[in-house]
Amino acid sequence: MLLLALALLLGLVAAALPARASDAELISFVVVRNDEGVSIDYALNFELPRGAEEALAKSVPLYFVAEAEVFRDRWYWRDKRVASASRVWRIVYQPLTSNYRVTFAGLSQSYTTRAEAFAAIRRGVNWKIAEAAQIEEGGSHYVEFSFRLDTSLLPRPMQIGIASQPDWALALERTQRFD
Repeated sequence: MLLLALALLLGLVAAALPARASDAELISFVVVRNDEGVSIDYALNFELPRGAEEALAKSVPLYFVAEAEVFRDRWYWRDKRVASASRVWRIVYQPLTSNYRVTFAGLSQSYTTRAEAFAAIRRGVNWKIAEAAQIEEGGSHYVEFSFRLDTSLLPRPMQIGIASQPDWALALERTQRFD
């Protein structure tokens, strides 16, 4: 009986804890350099923070941003940024049709479940982030990748005080060298 009460108490404490940005993880991240330039493949795993999930259920559009920057090492000054790329996804729940609409690069697609909608943004394949001419032969380069829930694109009234709330924190970063 005591064990059952303790397990119930631990379950309640775990449910009451807010979501943290560290809950997002990068399952795979591969930088590919070839004759056409530099591209990346990535796969993410994250759970939507509670505040963002509630807003999405109320048809508030959420914006997710993936950014990648390519830098060249320099010993005499700060590293030089040679290329950068970004992607923005907009996800909104449409209660009239019970669908989730994902918009990316001006194109929209509807999904019947939330899992299908988020599967569309959790993976990036062959995303070209730099041209071949931008990468110097023999130089040492690296990629800085970040993925986040962008609260600056939310409706203005929702942005007030949201930056300090852990219920809206979803971000991850990765740096990887390539040759």
